[in-house]
This record gives sequence, C-alpha cells and structure tokens, in this order.
Amino acid sequence: MKLSTTNKTMFIPFIVAGDPYPDVTVELALALQQAGASILELGVPYSDPLADGPIIQRAAQRALKHEMTLKKAIELVSLMRKKGLKIPIILFTYYNPVLQLGEEYFFALARKNNVDGVLIPDLPFEESGHIRQLSEQSGLSFISLVAPTSRNRIKKIASEAQGFLYCVSSLGVTGIRDTLPNELYEFLAEVKAHSRVPVAVGFGISRSEQIQTLKDHCDGVVIGSALVQKIEQLADCLKQEETRKDALIEFQQYAQSLVEPLQCNEMR
Repeated sequence: MKLSTTNKTMFIPFIVAGDPYPDVTVELALALQQAGASILELGVPYSDPLADGPIIQRAAQRALKHEMTLKKAIELVSLMRKKGLKIPIILFTYYNPVLQLGEEYFFALARKNNVDGVLIPDLPFEESGHIRQLSEQSGLSFISLVAPTSRNRIKKIASEAQGFLYCVSSLGVTGIRDTLPNELYEFLAEVKAHSRVPVAVGFGISRSEQIQTLKDHCDGVVIGSALVQKIEQLADCLKQEETRKDALIEFQQYAQSLVEPLQCNEMR
C-alpha cells in the first residue's frame, strides 16, 4: 500500500459500507477524499461487532437492512474507483465473515476490486499468521492493531506491521470520548520507537482539540464514530436526490472542520 509522501499527518476516516444507503457510501467516500483523507477505512457491517460502540453498531444495522455483505462491500470499492476515489482503501471486517466467504476467495476478490489493505480487529496477532501470509501474497497490507494492554507485545507486533500500525487510544469499544487517557502519549512514543511503518491512533477521537494535541505524537489519526454520527444525522437528506448534494457538502465541511489542525502539520 502506497501512502502519501506529503509531510502532513494522515487523516484516516472510517465509514460503514452501505450506510445509510449503498450508493451514498460511494459519494461519502469521495467527499472524504475532497476533505483531505489520506486513507479510507471502509467498515463491513456485522451483526456481532465486538470492537464497535453504539454509533457504529447502528450504522451496521442500517447497512444490513440494505443487504450489505462482505462481498458487496468489496465490490463497492470498485465502484468507488470508477467514480474517482484514488486514496488507499482499508477494509475493516471481522474474521467470521472472512471465514464464511473463504479466506483465499476473500483476498482474491479484494485484489480484483482494488482494495489496498485489510484490518481484522478480532483476530489476535498470534493467530494471524496464515491470514497475513495470504494478504502479502495478494499484494494487500495487513493492518495490525496494538493496544495499551499490548505492552509486552509491542516490539513483536511492530516488527511485522504493514502499511501503518493502528494504535488503540484506550480500552473498550469505539465511540466519542470527551477526553483521552493521559498515558496515551507515553504509549504512542513507545510504539513509534519500535515501528518501521507510520503509526496511527484511533478509538474515541472526535474533536479537533484532541487532534491538535495528538498530531505531534503520531503519523495519522483515525476518526470513525464522529463521522458516522454525522452520517446518521444527515441520513434523511442523503436519501433524497433533491437534498443529497447539500447534505454531502455539509458532511465534507464537517470532516474538514475536525481535521483542520492537520492541514499545516509537518510529520516528525
């Protein structure tokens, strides 16, 4: 996966495939690219999302009502490419749907549809060897997660990291948090000391002030729940052709307002 060579900290937004409607997901992705996204994390809706909080769970339920599946989410990437999306796309999916689809078929399909990487949050690093091998053979980056509870495993996980290393800011599920843990900055420094790929941080980051504080401690910021909540608020307007354009503009402006601190930031 080729990452931007600019000196700005990466903006990595997360949205759910099929939320609020499959065709609108494509337009939202393009709006995020216009807002300055470096990489898009495309979540695959799942009925038992262990890492996701209520906001993303509701988005998954909306998408599942429109019969979004792992296969359809992968095929949606091709449509995004045809519409002009050029940034790397990371597929965020749980392991069970991959297993049901078939591991080798999953990677073949992902490669065919121009997916750049995959992140499977419920697959422990120690059990991911076969999947990482299939990912590498398919030319995809397998994105590893490292959490504050991974202290004795940071060096090992970092040594195998591909694309970028995803640091979980705090324990628990995704969501909007008012504050970030004080120990987060020490944790990020330790991860960066061992990592040979860019280090991005996510989970709970939802305010420009938080991004302002974090930008000097990481190479990228993942924003999910705040954007997904905005999509939820705009869902009715996004559904109607006559109001969709204005809703997409509002969504793009909201995304830009969140990541303003990154616009002139130089990477360390």
